[in-house]
Amino acid sequence: MDRIEQRIEEASHIVVIAHVNPDADSLGAASAIYTYLLQRHKKVSFYCASKHRDQKFVCIPWFEKIRDSFPVSADLAIVLDCASKERLGVDLKCDIINIDHHISNTFYGDLNLVESKALSTTQVLYNWFCKNDVKINAKMATALYAGLLDDSEGFISEDVDGTTFALVSELFALGAESQKCNAFLRRYESLASLRIKGWMLQNIELFNDATIATIIVSRDMIETFGAQNSDLTHALEEALYLPTVKVAFLLRENRDGSIKCSMRSLDPINLSEFAQSYNGGGHQRRAGFILQGDISLAHAKEEILQKIRKDLGFETK
Repeated sequence: MDRIEQRIEEASHIVVIAHVNPDADSLGAASAIYTYLLQRHKKVSFYCASKHRDQKFVCIPWFEKIRDSFPVSADLAIVLDCASKERLGVDLKCDIINIDHHISNTFYGDLNLVESKALSTTQVLYNWFCKNDVKINAKMATALYAGLLDDSEGFISEDVDGTTFALVSELFALGAESQKCNAFLRRYESLASLRIKGWMLQNIELFNDATIATIIVSRDMIETFGAQNSDLTHALEEALYLPTVKVAFLLRENRDGSIKCSMRSLDPINLSEFAQSYNGGGHQRRAGFILQGDISLAHAKEEILQKIRKDLGFETK
């Protein structure tokens, strides 16, 4: 931690980075440290390679400052909530500070602060702020709360405990705009999102006595509804809460022909380990990976189903 503080002090131009297709934890952590660096009077930029960012994240401070062009003068990058360099969306030539909580993190930074038992990267950052006697203002508290809210799935995750709510209470006291975050992150949906979610819910398939749920979405279907990739996870989350479902996965066709698989589970099934077998990663109950090469959505579904049955203890039926 002292080395991180020292490297920040030495840097001339720092870029805080949220991963591609960002979530509230990555953006919230980046926003909080962006505020901190402004307080330090450091030259700082806020970067995310994804050109489209869901408008529900407008509740996160400095959302309007995010840019998708990387500044060439940067001599230090602070990467938040990104388990591997592949999710950065940019080939970094400068030093990297890697702050994360994914168990699958590859420790690619020159300096790494990774706490895999933390509920969110914003919790890792909060701990770092406290240990360095950093004064957390209302903007920082809001950003930290946003990440905690999102990665806890609205505080219903099994990883939530008394420590989580003690931290939430502290962030409230520091001025976190919790109601705004709750409204945008848990309720906001675009018309395209609602429409494609309805179609996706109609097309859920159930396997193995309805313990495995699958949803497949082609690129043509995404474009027909005018949806964004971030619009698709709502239906996946809802499928997971069907009474008998233990594992749900979504296959999404990308523009380049690759297939993104997003997985969810409520049971103590190690999805991160499963995803790592496909060079992916994530958390025990939330993980994902990308399939490259000439493979159809239907073939990908069958392959993943068979591997789930074999590796995760589901009997073939």
